Amino acid sequence: MVNHLTVSLAGLAAIAQAAAQATGATVQVNQAQKYQGYDGIGIAEAFQRSLVLHELNTASQNLALDYLFSNTTGAGFTILRNGIGSSPDDPFDLMKSIAPTPPASNSSELNYIPLPRDDEYQVWLSHQALARGVKYIYADAWSADGYMKTDGTDTNGGYLCGVTNATCATGDWRQSYADKIVKYLQDYEAQGIFINYVGFLNEPDLATPYASMQSSGQQAADFLEILYPTIRAAGLKTQIACCDGSGWEQNRERLTGIQQAGKEDTLGLVTAHGYSSPPGAPFQTNKKVWETEWSTFDPINYNWYATGSQSEGLTWANHIQQAFAVSNVTGFLYWWGAANATDNESLIFVNSTDEVRVTKRLWAHAHFGSRFIRQGATRIGAAVSGPSTVNVTAFSNVDGSVAVQLINNGNAAQDVMLSGLNFPMGVVKTWLTNQANNLTQGVAKANGQNAFAVVPAKSLLSVVV
Repeated sequence: MVNHLTVSLAGLAAIAQAAAQATGATVQVNQAQKYQGYDGIGIAEAFQRSLVLHELNTASQNLALDYLFSNTTGAGFTILRNGIGSSPDDPFDLMKSIAPTPPASNSSELNYIPLPRDDEYQVWLSHQALARGVKYIYADAWSADGYMKTDGTDTNGGYLCGVTNATCATGDWRQSYADKIVKYLQDYEAQGIFINYVGFLNEPDLATPYASMQSSGQQAADFLEILYPTIRAAGLKTQIACCDGSGWEQNRERLTGIQQAGKEDTLGLVTAHGYSSPPGAPFQTNKKVWETEWSTFDPINYNWYATGSQSEGLTWANHIQQAFAVSNVTGFLYWWGAANATDNESLIFVNSTDEVRVTKRLWAHAHFGSRFIRQGATRIGAAVSGPSTVNVTAFSNVDGSVAVQLINNGNAAQDVMLSGLNFPMGVVKTWLTNQANNLTQGVAKANGQNAFAVVPAKSLLSVVV
């Protein structure tokens, strides 16, 4: 009698579960449908924010670094973007050049100095990040040195002397700029750090009061024809990235110019920011694409979801997911990882010697970091059918595991049935982030063919099989 009752209750539970799923959404994962590869998520600590981290006491320093780079207790960032200095000096918020004083002429050897304060502590940070699992170091210059430019300063835009429509009385400085970049790469190699990618522009569509240099696509191509052979002649394996436009469409314009000039083959990576225009339709290129900088500047916000503002965690979870799913990026970078900023330029607020406070934006990134998605992973097909406010992405790891990210933007919880994977009998692991949770581990029921999850309102749930 007891056994019959147990079977009946189990049967009723299965029927109830099936009925619930019939009114929810189905997520079909298709491992045979493969898209782009995965390089990871990343941050920068340029403009001396590495120094801010370095000045924390040991316990707070390790806490902040682990929040950023650990794949067990943190976000698992795998990309670090360093800034190549162009300033003649280095008060706080500036990045000093390794060739700060002008040479006798554009054909003279540059007056090199050692990396200033270990490149404003970026050497130290690179070692710390690599030890915690970072896979890529990307070094990017905001500008050439002022004496190489049309405006005579590394700030306020201006153009590199020698590119199209940028003639200077002092001559063509393209080779000198290329030589400086090579010396910077060699200085890092001498410290045991290989720089995977190097960029020579940052937001070249803007003239800003801080380090900046303008460039069209044609002008970028004019420099690439010097930089590429200079790097190769030095025996370096670093690949070139371009062009870190202030927005997606601003960068598309420069990439098109490079393509029209026949210099796309000199690139290893296409890079763009999200400020002036967010990531949209994929670039027409066979190169890897990273979104390399984006943040907001409103007062610091620690919320996941309160009003739907541009700086909340849920907003950024959607930005990241759409960049991978729609724009086909292989990497997504925020601006600063940790900084003493009182706006939302950083994911972690640090101050003085011991204050470390994490925003919800960090945990949004963590769902797309190396905790769940490993190097060599591939984005695979994942589609939602049925009534739903859920968006989905999925990545297949080289070890056969699959990470699925489910974002519910609606105001009510959503029942979801996942199909298309080899689910176990019993449960699969889940991780939940919302206003009340930061990667809280849980389980979803599985029956060998499907898994059944509930995604709370305004939440991000990762399912790993």
